[in-house]
Amino acid sequence: MGYAAAGWSLMYTMLGLYWMAGGGGFPFASIEEDRRSASVLEGTPAEVGAPVIVVLGLIATVVALVMARGGLSGRGGAALIVFGWITAAVLTLIIPDYTLIALVAFAPLLLVFAFTGVPGPQDGIGDILYWHRTNLILLFVGGLLWAAATLAYQRRRRQACAHCGRRHGPGGDGPSRQTLLRWGRWAVLVACLAPVPYEVTRLAWYLGYPLGIRRDFLVMMQQTPGMLSIGLGCAIASVLGGVLTHGLISRWGEVYPRWIWFKAGKPVPPALATIPASVVAVVLIPAGLMMAWDPAVSDGWGLRLPSIPWVLWGAALGAATICYHLRRRGTCKHCGEGTATAGPHRCLDGAETAVTTSRTGDA
Repeated sequence: MGYAAAGWSLMYTMLGLYWMAGGGGFPFASIEEDRRSASVLEGTPAEVGAPVIVVLGLIATVVALVMARGGLSGRGGAALIVFGWITAAVLTLIIPDYTLIALVAFAPLLLVFAFTGVPGPQDGIGDILYWHRTNLILLFVGGLLWAAATLAYQRRRRQACAHCGRRHGPGGDGPSRQTLLRWGRWAVLVACLAPVPYEVTRLAWYLGYPLGIRRDFLVMMQQTPGMLSIGLGCAIASVLGGVLTHGLISRWGEVYPRWIWFKAGKPVPPALATIPASVVAVVLIPAGLMMAWDPAVSDGWGLRLPSIPWVLWGAALGAATICYHLRRRGTCKHCGEGTATAGPHRCLDGAETAVTTSRTGDA
C-alpha cells in the first residue's frame, strides 16, 4: 500500500507540473456555475494551486516510499504517521464535497443512465460527472490509499500483525467484546439521532410546510418536477439506513433472522455489514463539512444547517462499524491471534450481546 500511495502521489504531482506549465483543466479553477464543485478549494487560481500541488506531491511521494520500505524509527517514524493520517484526512474528508455521497446514493440510476441516457436537459453522464467532480473522486481514492499505507506502516512499527493489527501477548486482542458492544450502542444512538433534522425538514417540505425555508422557495420546489420527491426519498433512505445501523449491535446483524428464510440461522458475513457501513461513514463526513464551510441561510436555515450533523453521523457510524468489526473478528489466519467466535446469545441480564466461546488458535 505504501508503494501504491507513492505511485498515486507521483501521478498527481505530474498533473501539477502540467498545470504549472500552463496546461488546461486545472480542477479547482473558476468555471461556469453549472460546472462548479462545492469543494473548499473551488476557485483557486492555477498559478497558486499548481505549485502547491507539486511541492506537496513530491514530499508525499518521498514519505510514502520511506513508509513502504519501513524506514525511520522513534520520532521520525511518528512524524511519518502523523503526516500520513493528515494527508489521508485532507484527501478523503476535507477537500471533497457532496459528490461522493450522491454517487453512492444514486449509483443504480447512474448505471441505468449510462445505457439509456440522462433524462432532461443533461447531455449524458459527462454533464453529471464532469472533471471538477471527477477530480474529487480521484482525490478521495488517493486518500484511501494513504490511509491504508499509514495503517500498514503503523502496524509494522508496533510489531503487530499486518493483517489484523493484533500484537502477541496478553491484551493483544484489544477491548473485550462486551466493552465493544457497549461502545457500539452509544455510537449507534448518535448515528441514528444525527440525521433527524434533515429527515424532518425534507418530510415537512414534501407535505407543504416551509420548515426552515421561505414560502416562495418551497413554491419553486413544488413547481420543479421531482425535486420534493428526491428530498423525501433521501429522507426515507436515511431512516432505512438507521434501521440497518441497528444491525451493528443487534442479534440479526450477526445471525440471519427467520424472515430471511433461505438464510435463517446462518451467520451473517461481517464484510456484508462493515464494507457498506464504512463507505457510507466516510462519504458522509465531507458532505457535512461542505455545509459547514458555507452555511448559507439566505433562503432559510433548512437548506444547509440540518446537513451539518452529517459529520457527527459519519463519525459515529464509523465508530460503530469499527466496534462491530473488532467484536466479530475471529482468529487471524496469518498470526493465529484472537478467539474463534460462536453465535450470539442472550446474557443473564437480558441484553443482547455477542458473548463468544474461546479457543486457542491451535485448537
